[in-house]
Amino acid sequence: MKGALLVNLGSPDSTSVKDVKNYLDEFLMDKRVIDTPYLIRAFVVKGIILNTRPKKSAEAYKKIWWPEGSPLIVLSERLHTKVKTQANTPVELAMRYGKPSIHSGIQKLSDQGVTEILLIPLYPQFAMATTETIVVLANKIVKKHFPHIKITDVPAFYNKKDYIEVLSNSIQKHLKANKPDYLLFSYHGVPERHIKKSDITKSHCKIDGSCCNTPSPAHEFCYRHQCYQTTKNVAEFLNLKEGTYSTSFQSRLGRDPWLQPYTDKTIDEFAQKGIKNLAVVTPAFVSDCLETLEEIGMEAKESFKENGGEQFSTIPCLNDDDIWAQTVANWINNWAQ
Repeated sequence: MKGALLVNLGSPDSTSVKDVKNYLDEFLMDKRVIDTPYLIRAFVVKGIILNTRPKKSAEAYKKIWWPEGSPLIVLSERLHTKVKTQANTPVELAMRYGKPSIHSGIQKLSDQGVTEILLIPLYPQFAMATTETIVVLANKIVKKHFPHIKITDVPAFYNKKDYIEVLSNSIQKHLKANKPDYLLFSYHGVPERHIKKSDITKSHCKIDGSCCNTPSPAHEFCYRHQCYQTTKNVAEFLNLKEGTYSTSFQSRLGRDPWLQPYTDKTIDEFAQKGIKNLAVVTPAFVSDCLETLEEIGMEAKESFKENGGEQFSTIPCLNDDDIWAQTVANWINNWAQ
């Protein structure tokens, strides 16, 4: 019997400092998120970050928290509800960090008699800290607790025609309604070293402006290439004019080089150069969350206006869009057949 498991990032259980601290501990201690030796990672996370960041992060979560709970969790649950009503097999939902856990999701499927699982990391682009950590943990759990279950994972879907179509159409609705001067594609940033670590050729990724445009097997696991390709795919689908859109990267942490250009600096520069009406879309996420609602929708908006901008709008993630839910259900049904 076949079934599917949708997996998103996760969220603290509440906006309390304690719950945020517990969530950050699990998240940042993942060696695929902060990829330093354990002792160094433990010193940085437990000795520094967890003593300073939870209070600030808790305040940020309070700004975007919904009466029903974490937006990311609520939106993921809504998507899950729609997908499972259209799928021909059992479908469960899990989070990489926090609740519901991947173990609990697999347990629910196993209890229904499922012996083959289609694992769907809800990330369009591949990255060590997103897709890879989900796949690795799920396989580890299955090997230890569910040896009778076989897992097949869905690869990064940034290049799938049906995904690009639903993403592009959602963006188009916003562009028609708001008529921005410029469209910024803002993706979650990662350290540059993550790109090179994921290079299966061990030589292609130089982050020099040309490697992402030069065909290579490395692109299968290159987050940077896949982000730029997502932008390119959408731009072609919508016939966007050159000079009216670009790509940037947000949410950097620490002092190491991260993917550039940085979203916060880019947005400020746009305002200073005279762009008055800016729209930002965040295609590294399929569900709105702290990074889209607070970092972009609040902080970036305020900074844009302080630097001379006038109208600033964020384009919602796909969330529980009906066509997006049908697209995911189609992937499951096609696999099951």
